[in-house]
Amino acid sequence: MDPITFPVERSGEPPVAVLQAFGVDEPARRLPGGQGTSWRAGGLVFKPEAGPLQDWLGETLATIPRTGFRLVSQAPTVTGAWSHDGWSATTWLEGTTPNFTDVHVWAEILLAARAFHRAVAHLNRPPFIDTRQDRWAIADRWAWSTPPEPTSEAATSAHTTAVAAPGSDTATAVEVDARFRPEFAPLAARLRRGLSPADLREPAQIVHADLAGNILFAPLLPPVVIDVSPYWRPVSFAEGMIVADALCWHDAPADLPARLEVPVSAVARALLFRMATTNQIPAAEVEEEAARYHWATTALGL
Repeated sequence: MDPITFPVERSGEPPVAVLQAFGVDEPARRLPGGQGTSWRAGGLVFKPEAGPLQDWLGETLATIPRTGFRLVSQAPTVTGAWSHDGWSATTWLEGTTPNFTDVHVWAEILLAARAFHRAVAHLNRPPFIDTRQDRWAIADRWAWSTPPEPTSEAATSAHTTAVAAPGSDTATAVEVDARFRPEFAPLAARLRRGLSPADLREPAQIVHADLAGNILFAPLLPPVVIDVSPYWRPVSFAEGMIVADALCWHDAPADLPARLEVPVSAVARALLFRMATTNQIPAAEVEEEAARYHWATTALGL
């Protein structure tokens, strides 16, 4: 989307020293959408992010072929680093948010997602996948874990589960906090009934697990994939995430999974992931989020 300037609160923008480190000598303007932390300046988009993920994006994703999609690239600093003082930058590519009320848009998003996943299918598992401990990583591990028996005492309290990392040479034991708030627990049980053991046998690869709002469109150009959120999971999980987000946040019709031929199990696991993420944030948003997850779960027939 076109950059806009917010008249209030310009705190949080990239410092001049950061802009200069990337070879930019003009003011930054905040971009709408997302978490409000993206800024555009000099043909680059700046975010207060730095670390192994940004290094991997710069060093690895730059090598993949782009057929059927465009991909924003990590921009190096003038010294060749992938970040400076806690900030990283990507190239700016033309594209706007699609009209999510048009059900055909979701088919186009799915096609772009499949093109992207074909392009990254050969990549190795990044080491940071196993070490990150943010709430999204924790939710991902829980969504692929085995819950305790419903009759056990642990079903209503925190517990840990050993989880095998799909696609890895050896099983990786991780601790997963699977305690759900009362608003979510019945939904989790319903979603668990919709899972298929076949999901665990699908080959894993790098997937972008947040594509619903991170594909932009422009006339006569391939779609743009932005803000890659890498996970080591089956492609079906990423496609289930697209449908889950469409149902929960974009008022997609209840028959969207059938229209796109995305398995119910994949959508159910994606909803478990989203719900486990929400479960870790302050309770103020729980009721609204629970209503969204309830509608999506019912749409799946669970």
